[in-house]
Amino acid sequence: MLSSKIAINQEEFILLREYIQKECGIVVGDEKVYLIESRLARLVVETNCHSFKQFYIKAKSDVTKKLRNKIIDAMTTNETLWFRDKKPWQILEDVIIPKFISDLKSGRKQSIRIWSAASSTGQEPYSFAMLILEALRKHPTIKPSQFHILGTDISPSALYMAISGRYNSIAMSRGMQPRFRNKYFSDDGRISQISEEIKKMVIYKKFNLQHDFSKIPTCDLIFCRNVAIYFSADFKKNLFKKFYNKLDKYGFFFIGATESLIGYSDNFEQIEYQKGVYYKPKK
Repeated sequence: MLSSKIAINQEEFILLREYIQKECGIVVGDEKVYLIESRLARLVVETNCHSFKQFYIKAKSDVTKKLRNKIIDAMTTNETLWFRDKKPWQILEDVIIPKFISDLKSGRKQSIRIWSAASSTGQEPYSFAMLILEALRKHPTIKPSQFHILGTDISPSALYMAISGRYNSIAMSRGMQPRFRNKYFSDDGRISQISEEIKKMVIYKKFNLQHDFSKIPTCDLIFCRNVAIYFSADFKKNLFKKFYNKLDKYGFFFIGATESLIGYSDNFEQIEYQKGVYYKPKK
């Protein structure tokens, strides 16, 4: 436990706040001193630092970037669940997946690319895969391999969990529907293991949304939900522009239920369905 002698002071808070924003884009408000202190305290102790300033200096001078990755892991909010918010998934099931299947059947598309741009521990991209497999049972001429799902995240530990496809009882209780659990998971003690049929539909990669998008392929569907709220206004404007540039002209874009593009992007048309909202690019 930290003693009061190495509790964070204002200078250290400012240094670490600027470091965090530079490295991963997360904006920490003036009132969130406790957030940095509470989330990084363990790392300060583990690295044998006697102050948050010494810890900051060590992070800045670490050429291996290992400490940087640990800081990002600690500061990233990996809040996620299966089929988070019902409306986007209803839109996918009723509107978008049928459209993709129609495009594949007609030959307008040879494959469909889906990007979960902040995939955390994997619940979102695996939820895509389960919905797609269910839909394809009625369309045996379309193969699961025609759907390419990419999950990216900045957190190494979140990606490790996503790739493993192993979830404890708490994770499984958060949004998982019995029909999917019974069909696509097996129990390994207290852990539920997702099936290989689902796992092989998703590729995970470490990716920082601040970086260049040139290696990301053009996508038919992009989810970036409940992430941009942590970024600055300028970062949001740039981020939404980059998403627009990576979206097929007939593609679809989703953000979080409490998020908005107003004031940040004029490149998308808002569509409403069953009291839910999604976006199409104006191209």
